[in-house]
Amino acid sequence: MRVGRRSVEISNEDKVLFPDAGITKGRLVRYYRGVARTMLRHLAGRPIALQRFPDGIDADGFYQKQVPDHFPEWIGRVEVDTGRGRQVHAECNDAATLVFLADQACVTLHHWLSRSRALHRPDRMVIDLDPQADGFEPVVDAARAVRAVLDECALVPFVQTTGSRGLHVVTPLAPRHDFDEVRAFATGVARLLEARHPETLTTAQRKDERGTRLFLDVVRNAYGQTAVAPCSVRARPGAPVAAPLEWDELGGRVDRPDAFTVETMPRRLGQREDPWKGIGRRARGLARPWT
Repeated sequence: MRVGRRSVEISNEDKVLFPDAGITKGRLVRYYRGVARTMLRHLAGRPIALQRFPDGIDADGFYQKQVPDHFPEWIGRVEVDTGRGRQVHAECNDAATLVFLADQACVTLHHWLSRSRALHRPDRMVIDLDPQADGFEPVVDAARAVRAVLDECALVPFVQTTGSRGLHVVTPLAPRHDFDEVRAFATGVARLLEARHPETLTTAQRKDERGTRLFLDVVRNAYGQTAVAPCSVRARPGAPVAAPLEWDELGGRVDRPDAFTVETMPRRLGQREDPWKGIGRRARGLARPWT
């Protein structure tokens, strides 16, 4: 497949990766090629982790962070300190890389919350809304509550379906703070929300302490942690994708966390501009670390 200036060899295009929907590896490759322009705005220049399913999503997959020897030399690389030594992680900086990774049966891409040039200074903060019970309305209500608190903090939150069960509220940050400061701030936001909505929201780490309350998860805000990349496919029936949204879509046009799929996301991007296109220009610094 010719992708920009490069030719990427595609193998076993007819290999079925999503048995329920009959979606093949070739279809996955074409999906990622089609959404590359949007994805790369959010992926480029960051270390990534790959979630691969060579035998399809009904078989065991695996996460891969270290770049394998067989990856082509033109794929971006960044060396990171893992605490147990150095590792070389991939970057996804162009459409050819995205296509190559799809051909490797990489179903989902997860990216760092910091950029390769400033690994210890995150430019994204993520609050993951993890429901303990079925139903999307409580997740929407929680997202709006998170947005209200972040607005009070003079930050500009964005929202994304995860393609799984919940939502991510993602806030662009000026890269002035280290991960400890950002995580402390996110923890403070979550505790304030818990105090305001004790019947519906919780920061309890133990599942048996949550009951039916929605969990406000801030653990991703740490060095080396990742979040699912916008437009990434999830290894779930129907091939849902993580979709950046406008806030006014929540609870209306978008009434479930897997509202968009490999089949419908390209049409969405063809009909409207990426809701997160200007996310970097909305970055702000934290007024103070919360403890």
